[in-house]
Amino acid sequence: NLSYLKWGNSLPNNGERVPTPKPALFSISVLYLYPTSLDDEKRERKSTEKSDNSGQKILVILESRCFDQLLTMTEDRSGMAENVERYLQLDPRSAALPEPPSSSANKSRSCKSSNPVTQPPCPDHVLENVLENVLQFLTSRFDRNAVSLVCRSWYLVEAQTRFEVFIGNCYSLSPARLTHRFKRVKSLVLKGKPRFADFNLIPPDWGAQFAPWVSATAKAYPWLEKVNLKRMLVTDDDLALLAESFPGFKELTLLCCEGFGTTGIAIVANKCRKLRVVDLIESEVTDDGVDWISCFPQGETHLESLSFECVESPINFKALEGLVVRSPFLKKLRTNRFVSLEELHRLMARASQLTSLGMGSFSPEIVLQGEQEPDYASAFRACKSIVCLSGFREFTPEYLPAISPVCANLTSLNFSYANISPDMLRPFIRHCHNIRVFWALDSICDEGLEAVAATCKELRELRVFPIDAREDSEGPVSGVGLQAISAGCRKLESILYFCQR
Repeated sequence: NLSYLKWGNSLPNNGERVPTPKPALFSISVLYLYPTSLDDEKRERKSTEKSDNSGQKILVILESRCFDQLLTMTEDRSGMAENVERYLQLDPRSAALPEPPSSSANKSRSCKSSNPVTQPPCPDHVLENVLENVLQFLTSRFDRNAVSLVCRSWYLVEAQTRFEVFIGNCYSLSPARLTHRFKRVKSLVLKGKPRFADFNLIPPDWGAQFAPWVSATAKAYPWLEKVNLKRMLVTDDDLALLAESFPGFKELTLLCCEGFGTTGIAIVANKCRKLRVVDLIESEVTDDGVDWISCFPQGETHLESLSFECVESPINFKALEGLVVRSPFLKKLRTNRFVSLEELHRLMARASQLTSLGMGSFSPEIVLQGEQEPDYASAFRACKSIVCLSGFREFTPEYLPAISPVCANLTSLNFSYANISPDMLRPFIRHCHNIRVFWALDSICDEGLEAVAATCKELRELRVFPIDAREDSEGPVSGVGLQAISAGCRKLESILYFCQR
């Protein structure tokens, strides 16, 4: 807690100690930064012929409620501990008041002294260490970008304490520039092609290769744990190099990427023993005939999220079921359309702790005569923690009431692959009072949007995709439904609608 920060020519309250609020883990009670006045500079120049430093005086008074925690927050704080402990032995009042000018003024401005007990440490060194500790709590990349623009010293300290780097355009800088500035990166978020690449508006050989980035980071960041790529060209060789170079790798997210197949995913699953996240979202994955699900290590895994909705090839369900059983921390599971509703029922019985479920296929297999169909509603009733539903790539409307037991808890619902009519949606959506994110096709028409507006008062994000994306087609959603949303959902923050009229 930074209690006081001031830039001026004198101390407040005549050097009296400023009251501090109730202590937290540690607190910086007073931090004063003040330049030497012009009169003092003139007197010092007259009193001595040569000055060691013409810079600014910086006084830092620290008070630590839990000093051990402050000194051990980073790996190496021995230098800071020695300097700050020496400085804290001083009387704050005597340290705060400027000494009268004398012939030894040049000595008082030097970091070196024959009396190490009473002489404060180099101010720049103390301020740098304090700033490094404070910046560790700054997580927003926007705030960190602003901090790096203050001055050169803040620029350098911010670079040393940044562990996650976001690059919105892979061509905005080179991999060499990344590794030169940031030395401790553990997480890399990288975007390649622009958004209109989703509509086939750029040539296939446009670029955005991941190869130079993985080569550079493999040498500079062997401790890298997380890679999040969007619209990048990723090959199986890139994934193999990633798996071999980062022994502690934990999270891989490929969004709208292309160029790789099940072989590359199998290598990552086999060699990265600490994997927590494997998310393949709307990517083009080539079927190499490799049973990549079976490549995960035997025994208990660290998996928390597994998404493969976009994989257009059958999987080994027995291996998937065993993987789910061996993953007690699994919270997010999104399957492809080759996992039937009966198989999904079995997975839910094995993983009642799921909070996000993606149903690639919401259609049952053919039930033979004399066989009893599973109770799907009871399976959803047992998974009380589910708050997000998605998928529905193959949809059977008759089974939609089966998910009614989790409607009251849902905060996110994605029907962007399901051709649902207003009559199908209305009986279901009236129980979803806590929905904050809702995606659907425009097959729900204005009547469906009116039903959403009447029930989902907590809605923050709405996306309506065209069921027929042709430019000359006439969409079934008009301003009537959108006006109902704007009037009924007063907390709405984002809306995406493809206008075709």
